[in-house]
Amino acid sequence: MRNPGMSAKPLAFFGERWATFFLLAMLIVFSLVGRNFFAFKNFSNILYFATTYALLAAGETFVIVTGGIDLSVGFVFGFVAVCSSITMRDMFAAGVPDTVCMLVGSIVGLGAGVLPGLINGILVARLRVPPFIATLGMYGVANGMALNLSQGFPVTFLPPRVQEIGNSFIAYLLPGKAFTFFQRPLNLQPSDLRYLLGIVPGTVLVAAVILLISAFLLARTRFGQHTYAIGGSKDAAIRSGINVPSHLLRIYVLSSLFASLAAVLYVFRVGLGNFTTFSSSYELFAIAAVVIGGASLMGGKGTIGGAVIGILILMTLENGLNVMGIPSFYRYIATGLILITAVVIDQFTPERRASSA
Repeated sequence: MRNPGMSAKPLAFFGERWATFFLLAMLIVFSLVGRNFFAFKNFSNILYFATTYALLAAGETFVIVTGGIDLSVGFVFGFVAVCSSITMRDMFAAGVPDTVCMLVGSIVGLGAGVLPGLINGILVARLRVPPFIATLGMYGVANGMALNLSQGFPVTFLPPRVQEIGNSFIAYLLPGKAFTFFQRPLNLQPSDLRYLLGIVPGTVLVAAVILLISAFLLARTRFGQHTYAIGGSKDAAIRSGINVPSHLLRIYVLSSLFASLAAVLYVFRVGLGNFTTFSSSYELFAIAAVVIGGASLMGGKGTIGGAVIGILILMTLENGLNVMGIPSFYRYIATGLILITAVVIDQFTPERRASSA
């Protein structure tokens, strides 16, 4: 007689890793039907544009694992971008050296970005305001402050080296002629620029290091264990001696810090600071990526690696549709369908079925 547990194991294995399989399937399909999708520069672009969302999703992962949600990260992102770029612009206009402008501007941006997280944490952890309401309120406050500081216009005239650094690569390859680290090969001809390949954008490397540290923090430290414990059961976490209010306060500060890091990297990448438009939906894509990557909105489940896979799915989907010439609004339809699929799959996981039994 066949053991039903044996047939359930492959299904459970696939259910836990369906996002990875789906990403691989998309890469194969788009490589077959999309012109130049498999080109090196195209994959580099996917990683390049995924860095912002990946950092936002990483911060959101910590919050969702505790059973909360942070709707403010998208507008905290815009607020920090404006604060950082204004600081760089004004110092540069005053004749301060580029390096000092960039360093101080980055520190000011990161410092300003921690404040919304601190307020969110106090509201949620100390005053017991529902996370949805607290972070939705900060959503509006951060957006209003960014608009007021920028007067509704992008902040420009930053030091020239900002964008130069933000768009640099770890290595450069000119096939058959040169390979260099950190700077372009010397004596390039105009015709060579067409074939010059940048290998690993600097912003991608910085984001990768931050994501690896955050993955270690969540998976291998006591801080991460407490985060999962709170998401599993706050009452049980309190009984086990965890200071739940203090931990939640740190979680929301951490979420805003990740949004701030994403904003500073964005300023370096585009060479200006811009407020977040309502159509950007940074926070919604970050939340979608976390859920697609295997996290549960009920809390107690989720990984940084899963969130990164979720972001890569969304970015690959957008890129693949563009390569195929399909209108971009289908991205939103596809994202919604994938998100619904992720939630349905989560409902049938052994952990969820056991908890509802």
